[in-house]
Amino acid sequence: MANLRNIYDSRRIWKVVFLAISLILVALFLYISNNLVKDLAQQERERMEIWANATQELTTMSSSETESSATDVDFLLSIIEANHNIPVLLVDDKDNILLHRNFRLPEPEDSLVFEISTVNLEYLNKKLRHLKGSENKIDIKIDEHTTQYLYYEDSTLLRRLAYFPYIQLAVLILFFAIAYFALMSIKKAEQSKVWVGLSKETAHQLGTPISSLMAWTQLLESMGVDQSIVTDMDKDVKRLSTIADRFSKIGSMPDKELLPINEAVTTSLEYMRARIPKRVNLYIHTNDQTNNGVMLSQTLFAWVMENLTKNAVDAMDGEGQLDITVEDSPNNVVILVKDTGKGIPRKNFKNVFNPGFTTKKRGWGLGLTLVKRIIEEYHNGQIYIQDSEVGKGTTFCIELPKVKS
Repeated sequence: MANLRNIYDSRRIWKVVFLAISLILVALFLYISNNLVKDLAQQERERMEIWANATQELTTMSSSETESSATDVDFLLSIIEANHNIPVLLVDDKDNILLHRNFRLPEPEDSLVFEISTVNLEYLNKKLRHLKGSENKIDIKIDEHTTQYLYYEDSTLLRRLAYFPYIQLAVLILFFAIAYFALMSIKKAEQSKVWVGLSKETAHQLGTPISSLMAWTQLLESMGVDQSIVTDMDKDVKRLSTIADRFSKIGSMPDKELLPINEAVTTSLEYMRARIPKRVNLYIHTNDQTNNGVMLSQTLFAWVMENLTKNAVDAMDGEGQLDITVEDSPNNVVILVKDTGKGIPRKNFKNVFNPGFTTKKRGWGLGLTLVKRIIEEYHNGQIYIQDSEVGKGTTFCIELPKVKS
């Protein structure tokens, strides 16, 4: 029992460690990518400031200065012409567009035409309105009375890099999700093999002593031993034979038959009714109108009901009330198992079905795991905790598909 608890705890620790490492890696990649985008944005800002300075120099340069320093003019023009990837708008203080570069205009621009077409002008004005709400703006002081403004968009490369961290994040999440589900699938397959192997071996090991005990009961009967003693022994031997039969069915799809749900529930609880403490009041609530047919393996279904009943009795410390109710829904029959026991904290609603999880001082934590397997894998149903309150009790809910007539 202690080993199973340790295994369960270690699995939880490894899940937390795996999640923590994943989050750290994601945060690291995002940090590096965001810094790269910021550095590139700063470089583009510096390039635009140089571009603005060159524009200012050319604008303020007199005609005599232009003629005397042709080399400087060529250099300034080369700076302006070197910008091939950053969309730029140069406007005056009345938002009149003086110059534009690197925008994908709706209409092709003719280099011989100096006026902007109406369609392109509308497009550029729309861009201007958008850029005025951004930080991509540089003031160009021409003289005391004149100021021009340079607006620019991020380059295509920078815009793509801005999306890169999110693409990275999506890829990382996808990668870790695939890795996690792959590990869970492997673990589930391994658990299934262990379950099947353990069950088959248990059934095999029980077979020999059960056969021997059957022979002994026959011998005792022939020797004239008190018939009541022989009858009680025979009941226990048959019970062992039923248990062995249940274990033998784990790992292979059992034979099922169409059974009325009311009778199936009542029959399943016959064994437990005589063995639960007298201070536990067991009530079975059925209704003839909801006595639908369900495809069941009576042997395995009885195992489910017995496990749930035993867990409820343990949770009530042998004193309380256990109500088992059969209800109807459009597609399923519903079985509610409600006790007045200790209750289960909400955080453990799913954990109770995990192998090795138990709150008992004595217990392996396998009963509810087996119940879940029988209901979901062998009967295509569902089992879950419908409601629980610490100190007041718990209600387990089983849903089994009805047979469509």
